[in-house]
Amino acid sequence: MAYDLEKVRTDDGLGEVWTLNFGPQHPATHTTIRLVLKLDGEKVVKCTPHIGYLHSGFEKLGEDLDFNQYVVVTDRMNYVSPLANNIAWHGTVERLMGIEVTPRCRFLRVIMAELSRISDHLLSVGAAALDLGAFTPFLYGFYEREMIYDLFELACGHRFTNSYTRVGGLSQDIPDGWVDRCRVFCGRLPKALDDIESLLTTNRIFVDRTKGIGVVSRDEAIAWSLTGPLARASGVRRDLRKDEPYLCYEEFDFKVPIATGGDCYARYLVRVEEMRQSLRILEQALDKLPVGPVSVDPNTKMTLPPKREVYGSIEGLIHHFEMIMPNRSFTPPLGEVYHANETANGELGFFIVSDGGPRAYRARCRPPSFLHMQAMPLMIEGHQISDVVAVLGSLNIIAAELDR
Repeated sequence: MAYDLEKVRTDDGLGEVWTLNFGPQHPATHTTIRLVLKLDGEKVVKCTPHIGYLHSGFEKLGEDLDFNQYVVVTDRMNYVSPLANNIAWHGTVERLMGIEVTPRCRFLRVIMAELSRISDHLLSVGAAALDLGAFTPFLYGFYEREMIYDLFELACGHRFTNSYTRVGGLSQDIPDGWVDRCRVFCGRLPKALDDIESLLTTNRIFVDRTKGIGVVSRDEAIAWSLTGPLARASGVRRDLRKDEPYLCYEEFDFKVPIATGGDCYARYLVRVEEMRQSLRILEQALDKLPVGPVSVDPNTKMTLPPKREVYGSIEGLIHHFEMIMPNRSFTPPLGEVYHANETANGELGFFIVSDGGPRAYRARCRPPSFLHMQAMPLMIEGHQISDVVAVLGSLNIIAAELDR
C-alpha cells in the first residue's frame, strides 16, 4: 500500500487527506483492481478505480477466431458462470445468420443459463459474506456449486470452461440420467438457501455492515446504466427474460425480484430471491423438456455432423472437412447485430459486424461489470474505508469481462 499526505480544504477547515492504493494486492480486489482512495481519516472523500490488470484482448480475439472457435474465449470472460457467456455469444451469431435453434436446444440452454445464474449468485453471496468475516455461508454456497459443476461435467465433459454451445445448437445432448440428477439438485438447494439466509439475513453484524452502505437510487441506477441485481435492488424493474424474451423464457412462470433499498443489503436479498426464482424456471423446464435433436439439421451446412457420421461415412467426413475449412464453411450475411442476455450480473450483450467471412469483422462485448465498476465512486464516497470491501462484494465484479 502506498501513502501520500496532502493538505486539502475539508468541512472542518484545513485537514490532511491520505492517498491509499486499495489493491490490486488486497484480497477483496482479487489482484485485478486498484482503487485510489483519498481518505480524510477513515472517510473516503474520493475514489478513482483503475482497471486493466487482467486485460487479455478478448474482443480482438473475436476478430481472429471463427464463430465456433471463439466460444472458448467467452468461457474465460466470466469464469464464474461461463456457460451464460457461451449462450449469449452464439445467440448473437444465430441472430446474425437467421438460425432458429431446435426446441430441445432452447430448453437446454435455459436450463444451463439458470444453473449458471445460481452458481454465480452462490459465489457472489458467499464471497461477499466471507470478505466481511462470515466464513460458513461461503462453504454452504460452494458445496452446492460443486453439484452444479458435476451437472456441467456430465453434460459437456467440462466442469469449468464448458464451451458447450455451437452455432445452431450444442456440442452434444445431455446423457441419460442427467435430468434426474438435476432434479436432485433442485430438491436440495432450497434447504441450502434457507441455511445461508438464517446465517446472514438477520445477522446483526452482516446487517450493520451492509444496510445503508453503497446506496444507489432508482434514478442513479438508470443514469449509470446499471442492470441485473444492482438495478433491481434500486427499484428498476427490468429483466431481459421478461422485457425482451429470448430462447423460450416466455413459456415459464417466474417473478423478477425487486427491492428499493439500493444498498449492499438489498443486492444480497435480490440475489437470494433470484436463485429461488431460477429454481422455479429449472423445475418447469425439466418437466417440459422436449425430445428431439439439440442442433439444427446438419444438411443445412450450419453445424458439424455427428461424430459417428464423420468416422463412419465419406459423406460425413467431407461435410466435417468443409465446415472447419475457412474457405468452405458457412457464409454469414453482411451486416451487424446486437443481442443481449440477462445473466447473473446483468445485461451481457455482444455486437458483431459481419463482412460475410467465417469470423467477425468486428466483435465487441457489453459486459455488466464494466458499467457497474464506473459507479463505484458513487457508492463509496462518503463512507468509511472498511465499507469498501462490502461495496465491492455487492458488485460482484468479474475482472476478465471488466478488462476484456
